[in-house]
Amino acid sequence: MSKTDHIKKLPTAIDIEQAVLSVMFNDTTAPDILFSIVRSEKAFYEFRSQLIYMAMFELYSKSEPIDLLTVSEKLRQMEKLELAGGDFHLITLSQKVTSSAHTEYHCRILLQKYLKRCVIQMNSQIIGLAYDDATDVFDLLDGYQKQFDRIVDITQSGRRTVTFPESLGNLKTEIERLSNNDEEVPLVGRTTGFKSTDAHTGGYRPGQLVILAARPGMGKTSKALKTVVGNLKRKVPVGFISLEMSMAELTARIVAIDTDFHLKQLLKTGFEKLDYFTTYDAHCKRMNVYPLHVNDSGVGDLTEIIVQAKAWKRSENIQLLVVDYLQLMGDKTIGNGNRESEISSISRRLKLLAKELEIPIIALSQLSRAVETRGGDKRPRLSDLRDSGAIEQDADIVEFIYRPSYYHKDSTLNREDYEKKNQRRFDLGANVEIIYAKFRGGSPATILMRWVGNKTKFLCVDDDSDTAEYIDAQLPTGITAEEAFGDDKTVFDAE
Repeated sequence: MSKTDHIKKLPTAIDIEQAVLSVMFNDTTAPDILFSIVRSEKAFYEFRSQLIYMAMFELYSKSEPIDLLTVSEKLRQMEKLELAGGDFHLITLSQKVTSSAHTEYHCRILLQKYLKRCVIQMNSQIIGLAYDDATDVFDLLDGYQKQFDRIVDITQSGRRTVTFPESLGNLKTEIERLSNNDEEVPLVGRTTGFKSTDAHTGGYRPGQLVILAARPGMGKTSKALKTVVGNLKRKVPVGFISLEMSMAELTARIVAIDTDFHLKQLLKTGFEKLDYFTTYDAHCKRMNVYPLHVNDSGVGDLTEIIVQAKAWKRSENIQLLVVDYLQLMGDKTIGNGNRESEISSISRRLKLLAKELEIPIIALSQLSRAVETRGGDKRPRLSDLRDSGAIEQDADIVEFIYRPSYYHKDSTLNREDYEKKNQRRFDLGANVEIIYAKFRGGSPATILMRWVGNKTKFLCVDDDSDTAEYIDAQLPTGITAEEAFGDDKTVFDAE
């Protein structure tokens, strides 16, 4: 055995390459198949086949006929005819295959061989860089992710498009599924965690980028965790990237949201009764099966977050991803760009990630200080999204959390007038608004909720199943505005 016998040859299919090019000369429908699947001459291993493909593609892009004479002339104009094997090779090639019956199958084999070569080349480069002590590990990961994304992009080419009649049929199937759904609120996506917002949105759909925005202390993380808990109860795997809170803090908040314990008991004072430990153990037994996956390392580079999300998708099949929060993230691919361009890149890449993984992504976001300085009731607007208008553009849904009590100390807010105009929400016990400022799949709306600060949870004011287990969250009909706001300021503590 020679020393080189163990070296494996690169994946190739020369006969398939020649068969694909051959049928181009003999069937006018074949180019449509080839150029819809194979988008680069590099998919061909032989250099002369690459040149012939380039000549054919140039003719095709100009709607010119592809035959022996036109391809030969185009190669001559490119001064590549001899490098492509000359007229003799073209004539020989044209006689190999006369039918396009298997052209699509052959093209896909060609693409598979090319993808394998790309993976081999990529890994060879990455291995070489990994052995180099001068290589920064984060630059290495970034380069790996970029190359991997390019290979994934290649796999998108040639996917069969859906015709309009097929799409109409698919829509009918979805309508039938919703019509036969036993749930009170049929979902087309993942639950928001609240019946009222599920009724408005139908749930968060695969591929959607949802921006949940508010000023600090409004309860962004708490609302996102209520959504997480709602999905975990349905056995939906969820990924959570926490750039601010530790796993211990998140766990305490989830327990407070999903039980009747106060957050203060869980993090500060402990239990005053031994019976509470029995109750806690019972809840733990119930919650141990929750398919939640958390990364609380605090690493904020978007590339690493994307790598983590894709890993979770492959290994855990996550169906929802939450990122807390947008302004703590960075994007090294931008280089020395300003913060606005960096945030724009982050929101765009998150949207593309949602589409690629076919899951909804919820990204928490801060609002600018313009809300604080503005007069009136200080309801947030889309223009208040911090750092970039691209967030509004890329998002499918933009939700704002608005708690009037947060601005009670501000003299510019006429609380008496506000109460007169909004008496109904106080009668319901509502002290918070969830504002859908943008909803690509529906209309803007405002949903009333109640914020229970000592348990850091949001409750539906018109959903008995959401409030029945929390005695202190229920209010009698006709309650006064003052009682609805409450004197206990802990109810309005920061998130």
